Amino acid sequence: MATRSEVVHCYGQLASRVALMAELARSKEWGQLPELEAQCASLVDRLKVLHPIEALDPAQFEETRRLIERIRADQDEVCGLVKPQIEQLIARMSLLSQQRSLGRAYGPQH
Repeated sequence: MATRSEVVHCYGQLASRVALMAELARSKEWGQLPELEAQCASLVDRLKVLHPIEALDPAQFEETRRLIERIRADQDEVCGLVKPQIEQLIARMSLLSQQRSLGRAYGPQH
């Protein structure tokens, strides 16, 4: 049995973290997403170092391909769930900024 490559291991770790991000986003548990995103970025940085120097055999290549497909699907889902939340936050921040500007311009309400 061949030893699992570090590249495949990193893709597996990345896939599990992105899947967890999708699960948390579905549950609207936003608090853990930044930490998981940082972990994903760290794994991607590691893959950038490993990928050029480590060759994959056909089975490892196929496993990596499947993992990348899973990562992409979960990442698309996370983006689809997070984007409306960000847009809502931006709209609320804009409204608060407008209210603050009006308060400064016209003074406190009576």
